[in-house]
Amino acid sequence: MNWKVLDHVPLLLYILAAKTLILCLAFVGVKMYQRRRLEAKLQAEKKQAEKKEN
Repeated sequence: MNWKVLDHVPLLLYILAAKTLILCLAFVGVKMYQRRRLEAKLQAEKKQAEKKEN
């Protein structure tokens, strides 16, 4: 077994942690964007329904 590879394990773990963090933040960002878009759509529909009633 090549023991020199084990010298790079901490660096690889940091890279893995950073990649995971970036992916999680991207996922949260997409979910926030989708939620805002959906809320805007619902508000627009609600305004249209109010205009039709009046």
